[in-house]
Amino acid sequence: MVDRRRQRTINLVSLILAILAMCAEYLGHRMAYVFLKPLTTISILSLLLFIPRGLSTKLILVALAFCLLGDVLLLDPAYFVFGLVTFLLAHLLFIVAFIQHKGFWFHWISFVVLFVIGGVIFFWLKPDLGDFMIPVLFYVLVITSMAWQGIGLYLRDKGKAYLWIALAVLFFMLSDTMLAINKFKAPFDYASVLILVTYWLSIALIANAAYNIALGKKS
Repeated sequence: MVDRRRQRTINLVSLILAILAMCAEYLGHRMAYVFLKPLTTISILSLLLFIPRGLSTKLILVALAFCLLGDVLLLDPAYFVFGLVTFLLAHLLFIVAFIQHKGFWFHWISFVVLFVIGGVIFFWLKPDLGDFMIPVLFYVLVITSMAWQGIGLYLRDKGKAYLWIALAVLFFMLSDTMLAINKFKAPFDYASVLILVTYWLSIALIANAAYNIALGKKS
């Protein structure tokens, strides 16, 4: 009961911080946004602090810490490449965490579907990528692999926690796709809000899934 109350409290605090951060960004309150954006991610990852953690949970916590670092770096467009690298490292850690937890999973249908989607997105963006073509290609390959292994967890075990991970990796792909479109292809209305909603929803789902798994509540 205490574990569930703690989970709900952190989720509520994270939701409030996320809403405040998005409002601050949309209304142009830059200083408030700079403060609230990383604070929201800190709140989300705090769910995995002070609980018993196996190796996969520790890896997810470190991955979320890299997401936090990426959040901070992306606040300044001059550090976009460094932000890209930190999120790339986060995705690699998520891959290792998923494989460590259940082993490597090769599922042909999900592999073909995800990598076709990733390929279509990359080749659509390619004419506008310029010097970012190779880094973005590598990033697409890594995040698609992360999504593939995350969905693989759910294909093997239909527990609620694994469903959350499957949804999370898809939201992460969606968030990063919108970020790439907004940066390289064509800026669009409410881009920042949509990117933040899908991003925070993704890492919140992963954190909550890892929390439940660590405490033996997979269903």
